[in-house]
Amino acid sequence: MTGPSVRRSTRARTIGAGLAAVALAAGAVSCGKGEESPKMSPAAAVAKAAKNSDDITSLRYRMTGEVPEQGRVKAEASMRMKPTLAMSMKITALDEGADGSAEIRLVGKAMYIGGNAEMAKEMDGKSWMKLDMSALGEDALGGGGNPAAGRAEQNPAADSTFLTGAKDVREIGTEKVDGVETTHYRGTVTLDALRDSLKDEDKATREKREKSIEQYADMGVDKLTMDMWVDGEDHTKQFRMKGAADKGPLDLTITFLDYNEPVTVQAPPAEDTVDLAEMMKDLGES
Repeated sequence: MTGPSVRRSTRARTIGAGLAAVALAAGAVSCGKGEESPKMSPAAAVAKAAKNSDDITSLRYRMTGEVPEQGRVKAEASMRMKPTLAMSMKITALDEGADGSAEIRLVGKAMYIGGNAEMAKEMDGKSWMKLDMSALGEDALGGGGNPAAGRAEQNPAADSTFLTGAKDVREIGTEKVDGVETTHYRGTVTLDALRDSLKDEDKATREKREKSIEQYADMGVDKLTMDMWVDGEDHTKQFRMKGAADKGPLDLTITFLDYNEPVTVQAPPAEDTVDLAEMMKDLGES
């Protein structure tokens, strides 16, 4: 029979993997509308793709790679930024076995984690845990007013702008990504250089990008290598971010499947949901 300590460990691993993936995934996406343009320098092409991300209202993307502490992950998500935030992500922590798969939904100010058969066994057959993000204080979930919630509520283009802060942006060549012709660019950038590059930005842009930078600083990353694949309409079709962190390697690739298409996310049925905040309180007391 499964003991209480084992059940608490299972729940904690699932909660941690889900929230970490939301925090990373929500901050690590970018695409947008652009116009046909003549051949540009690598730096100009990257800057235009990053700027076009401001037009995003929704997107669907695939994520694969490795995250510090969480190990190998894969996910597919749909996200709407405008007029209101909503997201649905199916994620698998590949090193966690049967406990590593879950679905995450953001609807308004509520986050839901579920879709895991092992979790349902622990919750009297209920499949979903709910966290009311609006009720969280500044010290919740590791400080910063809930990093997962905070990152999810930002425009997810923030990380794509990182390559614009690199001094060594270069063109690698042309490649097909999911059947789409793209131009591949690469560069390296330090977090200090990224911070310095924000001094001429407006306050809203600066605050958004600073929050994204601090996410990597919290991991112990001080330098990132970034690859970006830009299509013929100046959309970022795919990008990859790599860095050495204190608790393991960071290596995430985001591939965009579509963007600015309708996205609808529904909250799970109330009768199939338990309150995650209460569950975490119980874990803390234990």
